[in-house]
This record gives sequence, structure tokens and C-alpha cells, in this order.
Amino acid sequence: MIIPRFFYPALLLLNLVIPLSQAATAPDLRLDVTLDPKTRQFKATAELESRETIFRFALHESLRISEARAGDKALAVERSGGQKGYPQWHIHIGKPNQKLTIRYEGILPALEKNRDHRSVLGGMPPMAAPAGSFLAAGAAWYPRPGPMFSYRVTLAVPHDQRALVAGQRTAETLPAKAGESYRATFDFIQPTDGIDLMAGPWIVREKTVPRPGQEPLHLRTFFTPELDAVPELVQGYLDDTQAYIARYSRDIGAYPYSEFSIVASPLPTGFGMPTLTYLGADVLRLPFIRNTSLGHEILHNWWGNGVYVDYEQGNWSEGLTTFMADYAYKEDESTVAAREMRLSWLRDAAVFADEKTGSLREFRARADAAGATVGYSKAAMFFVTLRDQLGKKTFDQGIRNFWATQRFRVANWDDLQAAFEQASGQRLGEFFSTWLDETTLPDIRIASAELTKAGKQQRLSLTFQKRNASLPLRLPIEVRAPGRQENLWVTLAPNSDRATLALPFAPQSLRLDPEMRVWRRLAANQLPPILRQWLAAKSPQVINVAAAGDTQAAVNQLAERFFEARPTRLTVSQLLAAATGISPVLIAGTHPEVDQTLAAAGLPPRPTQLKDKGHAQVWTVPGTTFPLAVISGRDAAAILALQRGLPHYGSQSWLVFEQGRAIDKGIWPARVPEIKVTRSKGT
Repeated sequence: MIIPRFFYPALLLLNLVIPLSQAATAPDLRLDVTLDPKTRQFKATAELESRETIFRFALHESLRISEARAGDKALAVERSGGQKGYPQWHIHIGKPNQKLTIRYEGILPALEKNRDHRSVLGGMPPMAAPAGSFLAAGAAWYPRPGPMFSYRVTLAVPHDQRALVAGQRTAETLPAKAGESYRATFDFIQPTDGIDLMAGPWIVREKTVPRPGQEPLHLRTFFTPELDAVPELVQGYLDDTQAYIARYSRDIGAYPYSEFSIVASPLPTGFGMPTLTYLGADVLRLPFIRNTSLGHEILHNWWGNGVYVDYEQGNWSEGLTTFMADYAYKEDESTVAAREMRLSWLRDAAVFADEKTGSLREFRARADAAGATVGYSKAAMFFVTLRDQLGKKTFDQGIRNFWATQRFRVANWDDLQAAFEQASGQRLGEFFSTWLDETTLPDIRIASAELTKAGKQQRLSLTFQKRNASLPLRLPIEVRAPGRQENLWVTLAPNSDRATLALPFAPQSLRLDPEMRVWRRLAANQLPPILRQWLAAKSPQVINVAAAGDTQAAVNQLAERFFEARPTRLTVSQLLAAATGISPVLIAGTHPEVDQTLAAAGLPPRPTQLKDKGHAQVWTVPGTTFPLAVISGRDAAAILALQRGLPHYGSQSWLVFEQGRAIDKGIWPARVPEIKVTRSKGT
């Protein structure tokens, strides 16, 4: 996930590019930074050129300007206005195109170690600590010279720390002894929209990969000593990074940078910046991260950090990256795995089908589950559908066209449309506009299927029931007869509810979209309850059945982290009195307390496949008159251990956890509705 620089939204409107030769010879911003994470002392000198007579910029409230000069002339500095915590500074230059030198310093806020995965997605102040420091691009820790700019940053940190920003490391000085500083210089010659600074107590490992006709590729891990000591972990990350970069260089175009680093974060981050990814140290150990998140963040060096997002016109990057990374890996695995991912997107969409989630064109960044369903799942399905319509060869050419044309430019959905139109020779305006602007979830059913004989062929007449179906629909139909099955496509215009198929055999039944390739509302029997319904509930309710004080506190703490909205307390008697028409309910406590509560209330017992497994179990209860889920733990520690992991499993119906790690999971069974074909009279 790239980090949108929303602190400066008005600056993201321009579609511009800076010639690389110009950027290479004269970086727009030079920074010399000294940071001591232990004392949180920060000092910096910035050099830049202002085209205005007054240079205006924001700076975090922890920082103050000590000096501003143009050559030998001291300049007047004023502080006024700005957003809360981010005051605006004005430097009076007198005449434009002056080279400025700004010195500033301060004590940064302490690292907020208790931030969860949701809170790191919002704006964060610059933070420092020996365990790790993170100064996000949007945290206003440097004077911003313009909407897009190149830079050179020199960093100095204590001997036991390492530091970096995105870019090419052009110089490095290792400390020979304690008391000396580590220093490194990074150049970013392409235009970019921000600078993220990271520091930590890392051990750095490097792998150099030769590239014919290009400078070598430098791959690095910045891991804590504990991570660095895990057998084969470092080498695995370096090798997999090399493979991902080779893959996407073939599929899209040459990797645009000279290095890539995997950096361990003390926070639960999953950020992608140019030339690096900043991943939580806790998740870097997990084996599936190298098969999923790593490739996703590397791909962002093309989408989001190679072609920039015009956020005012909508964020296309997350959907395209999800399609070419997460979903593509499932396609590599098997057709079944890819189908399951498409099905999970549709089940998530059904959770929000009756809510105003906004259009795909309005999506900016993931703030909650509803936004993620639009910006990641719907957008990825958009590209699945577009590829189905154009064919893989044409689609792939459109991807390469987009990269070749928009490399290091700010691009929007219209630019993507132009690239695919160039590749296909088709006009795609209607396709793009309906997908990007429609906010409802199409609801399509086959109402009837009637067969008549037409010479040597069979004529199958289909009648559909449609609701919220303004998208032009290209629908896959699976037709079946004993010993025979065919998959066909029908195109249904927005104002039409009928289609006809000519077949060489007489089908007996059919299924609509059994492979889940159409963005639509699934039938009720395809929608077993999943945890997303509780995570994203507008008015969730919790029944804490724990008797002991520490377990009660653990349940309450977990509930605050689990739900996106603040839950209300409920008792079992209140639940049974209401019975129907109530918001999603969560029952939580220890194993004996949960079992006793379910039995006393006449509710379905613990599923047999979960009994005696793990330290904690989580499940949704199908078939009840109200949405019900259960969290059951061995003790308070087992319940508390769910805080970080559980919110990531919204697409599941049930899970088993061991020491906070999911060891088993699943979705309750569902089936695709089957429609019987009737024969017309006389056939």
C-alpha cells in the first residue's frame, strides 16, 4: 500500500513531469538531517529555491526555524495559520528565484508503539525512539519546495542506528567506534511528492544483482537483530525480491530504480515507498508475507511510485496492484484459488450492498472496510472484467502502453482508458464511466430459462430479474446436460432483461456466473456469514460473558480493536427479547462461559470442527434470526492475543488461533444456484 500524501491535497492536481536530466543536475531540495532517536533531538538544514517572493510551507509543531537566509542575507520568518499541529511558516524573500537556506530543529514526539493497523493509515506525526523512528512524508518534517520535486538527503544517526529515505544511496560512512555517527546520502532524481524517513537499530544485508545494459540492482534488508538471526529469512527476502522485480520488469517495463530495501517497522505498517517497503517487524516473520505483501509493495514501484496517482481524480493504483499482485498470485496457484479470491470480493461487497460506499472514481485511500471493498476489491474486479473483454494479449499491451506513456507522471483513470483504447482500437468510455461512477451493486437473477427447437439447434431463451443493474453486463452462463457442459457469454444492455442462446444440444439446467467473474450481488445462499459483517457494522453490539475481572477487561479491549465503530453493551436477556431486526452481535468470553451462555440461550453450540483446537476460536453462526458471532478463548491472554491478527480476517466465517496466530480458518459452505430449463409446448 502506497502512502497518499493527503497533508497537501491541493498540490496533487497537476499532471506534470520533470525531465530526468534537469532533476539529476539540480535537486529541488537538499536536506542535511541529524537525528538522535534516544533524545528525539532533530536538526536539519534545507536548501532550496523559491519562485515566489514569500515562501510558504508547513512544519510540524515540534519543530521551529532557527535561521533562514538567502546567501548572506538573513530573512524575516513568520508563523501563522495552518492546520492543527502543523503551523504554516512564511519566509519573506523580497524577490523570486532566490536560493534559500533554512535551519530548523526540535524534539520529536515519541514513537506511539500502541498504534494498531487502522490508526497507522491516518496521519501520523514525526516520531522517534531507539526501537524505530518514522517521519512520514505527510508529517511536515521538511519544507516542501513544490507539488513534485527531486531531492538529496544526507542523514546522520548514532553509531548503533541506521537510517534511510527512498532513493539511490550515493554515499555511506560507517562508524568505526561508539560515539561516531552513521552517515548516508540518498539521491532521488525523479519527481516525487514526498519524503519518508526511517531509522532503527538495524543490521543491513545486501545482495547485488547485475543488470545487462543497466547499473547493478542493490537489494537490502534493514532488519532488527532478532529478525536478522532467523535462519534463511534474510536470504529469502532478498531472493524473492529479485524474482518479483524480474517478473514485473518483464510484464510492465524495466524496474525504474537502482535498489530496493525491505525495512522492519516497529509499527504495524504495510507501506510502499519508491525503492523500499516499510513492513511491521511482527509480520516479516510470517511465511506468507513473502508470497503476498512483499510482491504487492514491490509492484507499487511501478503503480503509485513510478506512475503517480492523481488522487483528486481517484486512486487507480491500489486496484491495479491488487489485480497484478495478490490476485495474480492466486491465478498462479490454481483456478480454484483465483475463484475463491473473486468470491471473497463479492461476499465483502454484499456486506455493504445497501450502504453508500462511494464510487470507484471517488476512492482515495483505505480508511475502513467499506472503502477497501471499493478501492481494492471492486477495482481489481474491474481489471478482471476488462481483461476478459479485451483478451489477455491486448490487455497486457495496454498495461505496457500505460507505463511507457505515464512513467514518472501523475496519471488518472482517463490515462488508463487511453492506454487500453490505444492497445485495443476500441472506444471504452462507456465501460470505464459506468464502472467508475456507479455506486450500487448490480443484482441479477435468472428468472426463467425456456428451450425451443430451432431446426437442428436448440434455442435457449433467458429472462433476467435485474435491480441496480446500470452496468452493461457481460454474463457467463454455464449450461448442462447429461455428459455435457458448456460455458457461454451473453451481453445484456442496461435496458434489456432478455437474451437468447443457440445450442447444438438440449441443456437441462444452467448456472449464472459459477466462476464469479462478474461484479454483482450474490444470492442469499451464496452468502454464509463472514466476520466482515461484524468488523464493519455501523452499530455493533457485544455481550461480555466473562466473569473474572482480567478476562472481562480482555474482552472489552479486544472489542474496541475488533470493531470499526464503538460497540454497545448488551445482555443475553436483551438479545433474546429483541430476537430479530438487531445489529450484529458478538458474544465473547472463555470457553466454559461461552458454551454455558449458548446453551442457556438456546443458541447453536460450538461447531464440532472447532472443539478442543487452539487457544482461541472465532466463528459466525449461520441460520440465526439475527447476525451472531462468537469469540471464545482459553483465558484472558488468549483473548488479548487476538487484537492484532483478528481484524485482518474479515473474509472468513471461522478461525482457530494459537498464541495469536491463525492456524486454521474457513468459510461455511455455500452453493451456486441452479436453474432448471423448461421446454416450450410442442418441443
